[in-house]
Amino acid sequence: MLPLSDSPPVIPDQAGQEFSELVAIMARLRAPDGCPWDLEQTFDSIKKYTLEETYEVIDAIDERDWPGLCEELGDLILQPVFYAQMAQEQGLFDIAQSLRAINEKLIRRHPHIFGDAQANTAEEVLDQWNKIKATEKPERKRLLDGIPNAMPALLQAREISKRAAKVGFDWENSAQVVDKLHEELAELAEATSPEDRAGEIGDLFFVLVNLARFYQVDPEEALRQTNTKFRRRFAHLEDSLNGRIEGTPIAQLEALWQEAKAKE
Repeated sequence: MLPLSDSPPVIPDQAGQEFSELVAIMARLRAPDGCPWDLEQTFDSIKKYTLEETYEVIDAIDERDWPGLCEELGDLILQPVFYAQMAQEQGLFDIAQSLRAINEKLIRRHPHIFGDAQANTAEEVLDQWNKIKATEKPERKRLLDGIPNAMPALLQAREISKRAAKVGFDWENSAQVVDKLHEELAELAEATSPEDRAGEIGDLFFVLVNLARFYQVDPEEALRQTNTKFRRRFAHLEDSLNGRIEGTPIAQLEALWQEAKAKE
């Protein structure tokens, strides 16, 4: 195996030059005589833009919009450069340290590529990755430590469930999960207060996430696809009625909905 330094370059030199220019542009924007808007930003104020840019990248992938993805990836890359510039100004760290950290992590967690370990399947690689990660995070004493609170709720529920299942806290099969789903539906029907209903609906979501896990379905992606499908069919209703949906008999709306469904 070639040492890392002797391996063929994965990224052209031009990419490094462009990245360096982006770092320089961000530093100029944050200079004392720089852009007023950029100077006003904080770690907290740009969090929402990080999420927006992430979603726009995902949308471009879903739409197979490759020119759009190219542009959106640039917008997304700007986010860590922005954070790192603010961190450098406060003497916390700089972008070079962030890049060094991820480079070292990737090498450390791929000993089957950069070392002498063996891992021949994706499952073996993931198991090895998690074991190495556990040694790097000794402060995480509990099984569910480290799951981000800011993670979307469906994804957070999936990760919680996966970790619990790994130590045997799980249903035996999907049929048992379906039974639990019916049990939660019955409890929701009996709930009377808004607080109780909210709790029961949360329980329903959690069980559905587990059912998706048993069926090897990504719950977040499944819901995204359903949202897209609903928007597409609803657009058919709007187009068919020239936007005048309000006041249209429900039977006519249902007929148009079925028409849109049939087209798919």
